[in-house]
Amino acid sequence: MTRTTQHPVFARRLAEARKRAGLSQRQLGVLADLDPTVASPRINQYERGKHEPQLKTAKRLAEVLGIPPAFLYTDDEVLAELLLRWNGLTLRQKKDLLKQADIAILRTLGASPGSIMAVFMVQGALIGFIGLGLG
Repeated sequence: MTRTTQHPVFARRLAEARKRAGLSQRQLGVLADLDPTVASPRINQYERGKHEPQLKTAKRLAEVLGIPPAFLYTDDEVLAELLLRWNGLTLRQKKDLLKQADIAILRTLGASPGSIMAVFMVQGALIGFIGLGLG
């Protein structure tokens, strides 16, 4: 009988991101400002699910790996892939993607092209109005 242990999502995601970045456990730990004498064992414990770092450390690990911290915590494979792609987009591309998602959702709900356009016109007017009040 084979015994398999599923590691917690953080452990799996960290190992996946580290391997994708081509770093050893020690290299990742040192780059994330862990004490070099314990860098490898600490990352190893995180990847085995024995311990999970504090949020500050998790954010630093994500920064070193070039991934959004949320990637380390999602158990949804599609969302994980989206987060990796999202991280490489410019702010303009992110805004365009959100707008496309809004349009797709409105279409799914049965909105007509005219009503979708009206929603974005009102949204733009509100943002402009709010912006005037802040300036």
